Amino acid sequence: MVREKLGKESILREDFTSDDTWRVFRIMSEFVEGFEVLSKVGEAVSIFGSSRVKPSNPYYKLAEEVAYLLAREGYAIITGGGPGIMEAANKGAKKAKGKSIGLNIQIPHEQKPNPYVDTLLDFHYFFVRKVMFVKYAKAFVILPGGYGTFDELFESLNLIQTRRIGKFPVVLMGKDYWKDLVDWLKSMVLNKGCISAVDLKVFTVVDTPKEVVLAINRFYGKT
Repeated sequence: MVREKLGKESILREDFTSDDTWRVFRIMSEFVEGFEVLSKVGEAVSIFGSSRVKPSNPYYKLAEEVAYLLAREGYAIITGGGPGIMEAANKGAKKAKGKSIGLNIQIPHEQKPNPYVDTLLDFHYFFVRKVMFVKYAKAFVILPGGYGTFDELFESLNLIQTRRIGKFPVVLMGKDYWKDLVDWLKSMVLNKGCISAVDLKVFTVVDTPKEVVLAINRFYGKT
């Protein structure tokens, strides 16, 4: 409890930031705003990757191109709204005159939204933001990244594996980057019986933006 003085009177008020009961309302407000905004964007693809990648990096250029092609196909592009791969994807969407959406997160090291986002939503809670990425995406496109990218990748695979969500395309870009991880899943995780062979078919690994578009369109019978 926090004590406030008003004139000669002293009152007690609950600190919203430390009271779990009241925190529910903030969580609910983030869900409501997200649902209201994203339910209107139509078919969308969520694109993930490292925030540390610079515009001169080949992966930045790949992200920009794949977002451009997907936007030309009529998909809205959803990213985390920050720099690196996220910026590249929003840039590609905007270049194609498509819908460019950023789901920004409030973190200690402030992440500033990139200049190519047209529709911006700010989130305090990671788990609310992650629901938005999944709920309104027809596919995930995963480019090289770090822990945050792996988190989004494996959560989507787990949700599909456990049938908490319907199956949808999860496309990894950059065979060289993902090769050792895929080999480890096969040689260790599968061989130790921690996953089934069918679980390795939940995702696809490709190299080019055109292959990404083809994989998504093929899944939905558009080719």
